[in-house]
Amino acid sequence: MDIIIDIENSTPLFTQLMDQIKAAIVDDTLLPGAALPSIRQLANDLDLNNKTVAKAYRLLERDSIIQAKGYRGTFIHPNAKANCAVDLNEWVIEKLTETISSFRSSGVTDSEIRIAFGNVMHNRSN
Repeated sequence: MDIIIDIENSTPLFTQLMDQIKAAIVDDTLLPGAALPSIRQLANDLDLNNKTVAKAYRLLERDSIIQAKGYRGTFIHPNAKANCAVDLNEWVIEKLTETISSFRSSGVTDSEIRIAFGNVMHNRSN
């Protein structure tokens, strides 16, 4: 699998990495159970910061695209191909759009929505 990161592209580097891993899974270049390089190795190969690769791996693992098996390494999840079709970001945007539309139709101002959103996010992080 060849991964090409374009530093001139406006798409974040970790997103480019995730998208290319997902594309390789969808086109069967990467099959379930296939081993992926370690974070350090892939970062060195792509000339990226370890944290960039770690973020991509963490999000892919959250989405059940890959699975970390401790010291044994990181592998393509058995259900990765099906899970590639799920886009949590799109789902969040859809739900927020519905909620904001409901607030607006009830007369809540954008400023009130922003303040409430900030308060909820602040309280959830504590």
